Amino acid sequence: MNKLFNRFRNLDAHPKVYDEFNNRTVTGGVITVVSTVIMFFLFISEMSLYLQTNTESKLLVDTSTGETLDINFDIKFPYVRCSLLSLDAMDVTGEEHHNIRHNVMKRRIDIYGNVVEERQDRIGAPRMEMPLQRHGGRLGDDEEYCGSCYGAEAEFDEDGNHHCCNSCEEVQEAYTKMYWAFPENTDSIDQCHREGYVQRVKDEEGEGCNIHGSLQINKVAGHFQFATGKSFLNQSNSFLLDLLALQDSNHLNISHQINKFSFGAQYPGLVNPLDDDEVKWVQGPIHGHGIYQYFIKVVPTIYEDVRGRVIYSNQYSVTEHFSDSKEQGSVPGVFFSYDISPIKVIFKESHTPFLHFLTNVCAIIGGVFTVAGIVDSSIYYGQSKIKKKMELGKYR
Repeated sequence: MNKLFNRFRNLDAHPKVYDEFNNRTVTGGVITVVSTVIMFFLFISEMSLYLQTNTESKLLVDTSTGETLDINFDIKFPYVRCSLLSLDAMDVTGEEHHNIRHNVMKRRIDIYGNVVEERQDRIGAPRMEMPLQRHGGRLGDDEEYCGSCYGAEAEFDEDGNHHCCNSCEEVQEAYTKMYWAFPENTDSIDQCHREGYVQRVKDEEGEGCNIHGSLQINKVAGHFQFATGKSFLNQSNSFLLDLLALQDSNHLNISHQINKFSFGAQYPGLVNPLDDDEVKWVQGPIHGHGIYQYFIKVVPTIYEDVRGRVIYSNQYSVTEHFSDSKEQGSVPGVFFSYDISPIKVIFKESHTPFLHFLTNVCAIIGGVFTVAGIVDSSIYYGQSKIKKKMELGKYR
């Protein structure tokens, strides 16, 4: 056993020196304090780097297909009443959505931006309790109401029931499906007359509108627009409006402010150029048709945090253009044209590995200790030689 201990003793790379052979100096003490402080600050720095999250990025070709694109928006129109504001979308595949209402909310606002009323995107009052029925006359106690669509409906719906239009809004939708222009005199539609359709539009005079919500569309190039009027298509697929009779479109002011505009979910570090954008005073109320256009380049983005949670989102860049156009058929409004980049960006969070951190800490301690020892030895032996020479009388 003693032989085994002796063998290990011979392997000792750290030979010990008896205390009586140690010589402690003031210079050595100062160097020890300074080196300790340096090691402490270097250790704190390395610890902060270890706790800090690193984000690596790389670019790949986007090969995904069949995905959808989420668009979130919150926009104020100080001079466009909610009843005259509609949202439409179209993409390069030919898919069209008019008068989008799903996940869209409108707030009527006054000239100071205060909310007057918040409601789901629709126009008019609730359905009538006792309107005219299809064959004329009033409902009896034992009759079920089925309002007329004024020829803009099939005789039966998908369930085999008579197709009914029980509100002004449903009459509008029936006209839109038939590509018919809605009558300029809405009082000729009994449902609209009884719901106070025109009066409610007039009641909003002098107000603005804050429209907010989200869209889910195909992940292909396209455009969507906040136009001043309910839209429909005629037989030649031309974009028309059904509310221009209620307000002269030459006096529409499409000034607006974008509070929020994003493609997809938010992730750490994402900056949306149009968020909290300044008010675009694009025209006065005496100007002609105005079209404000945003041309957007969307870059698909994937963000993965240190816990492995993956966020699918998008970044975008934007350029803007305004045209004060008086051409016949132009529609005043705010248009967003977007294109999808074929390259996607992947961000991945990571931490410094613990073994790497431990290696750096050991390097700090050993390196500072070694350098301090060299400095201390140099000073000590230098002082010793100078002292010996002075004792020999060479320095007098």
